[in-house]
Formats: sequence, structure tokens, C-alpha cells
Amino acid sequence: MKSPLAVSAAFALAVLAAPPAIAQSSLADLKIAPDAESFTLDNGLQVVVIPDHRAPVVTHMVWYKAGAADEAAGETGAAHFLEHLMFKGTEANPDGFSDEVTALGGQENAFTSQDYTAYFQQIAKDHLGRMMTLEADRMANLALEPDEVARELDVVQEERRMRIDNNPSAILGEAFEATLHVNSPYADPVIGWPQELSALNRDAAMSFYDRFYTPENAILVVAGDVTPDDVHKLAEASYGKLESRVDLKPRKRSQSPTLESLRTVRYADARVGQPSLRHGWVVPSYATAEPGDAEALDVLAQILGGGSTSRLYDALVRDGGPASSVAAWYQSNAIDPNSFMVYAVPRDDVAFDTLEDAIEASIADIAENGVSEEELARAKRSLVADALYAQDSQQSLARIFGLALSTGQTIEDVQTWPARIGDVTAADVQKAAKTYLPLDAGVIGYLEKAPASKDS
Repeated sequence: MKSPLAVSAAFALAVLAAPPAIAQSSLADLKIAPDAESFTLDNGLQVVVIPDHRAPVVTHMVWYKAGAADEAAGETGAAHFLEHLMFKGTEANPDGFSDEVTALGGQENAFTSQDYTAYFQQIAKDHLGRMMTLEADRMANLALEPDEVARELDVVQEERRMRIDNNPSAILGEAFEATLHVNSPYADPVIGWPQELSALNRDAAMSFYDRFYTPENAILVVAGDVTPDDVHKLAEASYGKLESRVDLKPRKRSQSPTLESLRTVRYADARVGQPSLRHGWVVPSYATAEPGDAEALDVLAQILGGGSTSRLYDALVRDGGPASSVAAWYQSNAIDPNSFMVYAVPRDDVAFDTLEDAIEASIADIAENGVSEEELARAKRSLVADALYAQDSQQSLARIFGLALSTGQTIEDVQTWPARIGDVTAADVQKAAKTYLPLDAGVIGYLEKAPASKDS
């Protein structure tokens, strides 16, 4: 008998190859990881189990519902800094447990976003209990030596220099997000502003840890060769021993106002090898949108700039058009309203105005005249197939659920997403373009190549 994931991958091929009417009717019956189950321990820890019996391997992920947008004022970068420090150790494991994960043949990593921080190991299923014991230990017993904190701050500052300060596109990106997300914590970079990052210390990291790293603010996702009963027993024996230690408050944050004007951000640098243009709008996320609007925005992004069959590709790239590449994407998984973005790279000697005119014409055409049933069906098939292909990666599957649950969605929301995409109509897409992508609002960013300095 094939596993559900193998069937899903096969179905993805069928969806892509199917005529529009067949693909549309199939989406209503399709679920992502239909065997996923969830339970909650007495201390509030939510546990999600996604069985996948193709190989004796598991992905073990702990998601904390706290990220850079939850930092105290003046302490940008604290969430990401703490992520680094979580690998330093506890009283029981003073050197951390990275060496043990490697010795057991596993892999580990972590990542921080605006809304969540996640830690994971991928390892043979026989070692799942040990991973739970180690991860539960650092959930409650992190121990930080001042010298280690200072050394790790140097590491994070160097990371910022490499990823942001030495990257012209990232420099523009910071300014762009700060301009787009006015009054919202999404305006601040996850890695932190330089002056605030340099001032972080042990107290700032431990304050964030004490506020948010507690079982009732965490989600454990286990995907792999396990059963819910297996995971329940192991979780009770490890995480179940932890006590809740925080009086959690609702995640209430400042919100971006509606930008009624078009704002411009420019950055020129001699290091720029490829100029680019981006236009962004603040739009509802899946957590904040009215029913159906987020799904319509997903489909709109696919039709507008989702590859070589998109509107923007036809208008700007195909047959030697004025752009060498284009894209559109929707930042959908977030606690608060996030962004919708279009992006284009001009060919040599092509002015930004030429790209802007073509982008605006494509958006205006959808807002005024809508989309065809053919491109609507094609976009739906592509979106759903991409999600199904992601299930072939155990780690990607765990991420899909962890990301959704840590930003206000439910297991059912994830499982039924293909059917909701299938329900999107051409009128829904037209309404989304008209409502959320006004051409005289949002932020436009220009990345330009500056003349080389005479002294360089």
C-alpha cells in the first residue's frame, strides 16, 4: 500500500496534466496530510503528528509563537540572538547537544521570523525520544555564560555585515520594509538594526526567553515513521514534565495604516550588478483576511507573476521584452497584515519607467477586465501541485504545519487549503486586484548601480 505522501505526489502530476474541469473537481476532495493528528499536553504544549512511513526517519520541530515582532522596544534582533544562544547549553548539557545530534547521524538547525522561532532535528526514529529530552531541557533550563554571550553577539553582528551591510539588495530591502510597514513591528529587520543589535546582552536574551519559551507557547511537530501513540508517550515523558511558567498575554501589536499615497525608496551602490524594481502593498494575511480573500491573493500572485505562464512574464520577459526576470509573491502566513510584492529586473539600458508602465498595465487589466477561466484553472493547478510536491520532503511538510499553526491557523486550515483554492473564482481574483493593489499607493523601490568612486 502506498503512503499518503506517495499518493499525493502522484496526484500532483495528475493535477498538472488534467484538463481544467477535471482538476477543478478534484481539488474539492484533496487534503494535505490527511492523517495528521494533534493533541495537547496538560502543560499546554500542542503536539502535531504527521505519519510518513517511507523511511525510518523523523523530523522533530519545536515552534515558539514568538519572533522579531514580539521584541521589546529598542531590542531589535533579540529573538534571533536568542536563537543562536539556545545552542550554548544547559546545566545538564553544558556544551549544548549539536555534537550528539551529529554523532547520531542527524542534522539540526533553527530559524527566526517576525512571528515565530523554530528549532529542528532530522534523525533516525530510534533517537526521537532523546531529541525530545534534549529539546525539553533547553526549553526550561537554558544557561548562559557572559563570555559565551559576548562571543555569540560578535557572530551575529558579523552575520548582519555579511547578509545585509555587504548586500545592496538587502540594504534596499530593509529600507523598503521600514517604509511599507509604517507603525508595525514588521518594519524592523529580524536580525536587528545595527545600533540596537550591538547593545544586546544576556539580560535582553534571557528576558525574551523567560517571556516566550514555555510549553503553552510552543508547538511540537513530529513528521516521520511514527504513530500518534508513539509520539504521545515520548512527549509525556519529556515535555510533559515541564511546568508552565509564563502568564501569556495576547499578541497585540501596532498596525500599519493604509497608505493612501505612493512612496518611493531608492538605493544606489557601485556594487550593484543587476538593477531591480519592486512595488509592494500591505495586504491581509491568512490570519487577518476576510473569508476567501487570502486564497484569492494567492491565486492573483500566481496569475500575475508565478512563472513563465504569468501575465508579467508575457508582458515583460517573453520574446526579448524589457525585463530579464519578473516575479510576484504574497507573504500570506503572518499574525498581522503582511505584503504583496511584484519584482522586475530590467534588461541593459531599459529605464525603470518602462517596467513600471508594463506592470501597472497588467495589474490594471486584471482589476478592470478580470482573468480568463483558463489562466484561473492553470494557476490553481500550479499552486496545489507545488504544495503537494512539498510533501515529498518530510521537513517541508513539518514546516507547512508549524508555520501555519504558529501564525494563527489550524490543522484543518492546512488540510483543506487545496479545496479553498479550488473555490476561488475569476471575480474573486479581480476583486483582490482592485481592492488590494491600487496603483497610486504602496511603496516602489529602486535598486540602481552607482558610478564607481574615483578612489576605488
